[in-house]
Amino acid sequence: MVAMEFNTTFMRDFTIAEQFGPAAVQDTYERVFQQWSDDYRYLTDLVIVLNRKLWSYWEKDPDSPFTALYNELWAAANDYALDNLKGAKLDYFLKAVD
Repeated sequence: MVAMEFNTTFMRDFTIAEQFGPAAVQDTYERVFQQWSDDYRYLTDLVIVLNRKLWSYWEKDPDSPFTALYNELWAAANDYALDNLKGAKLDYFLKAVD
């Protein structure tokens, strides 16, 4: 199993963005994804953070705009990882998100 320590500050970055609303979360995602989607460890962190944020909001309020947004962002990042990671990088991703 892959260690669950994050290599990034993504959890904190998204938490800060939430204070400014869904548009700020979307902007944070776009900047993070653009800058780090080619790094499999950072991409893995991003997918895990988005999933944790999604579930956190879903548990509080399934109808929250953050719940829907995090679901959309998680699905996009997860699909990208599954479509683009290969070999040991995909293995790392799958073990981490399992």
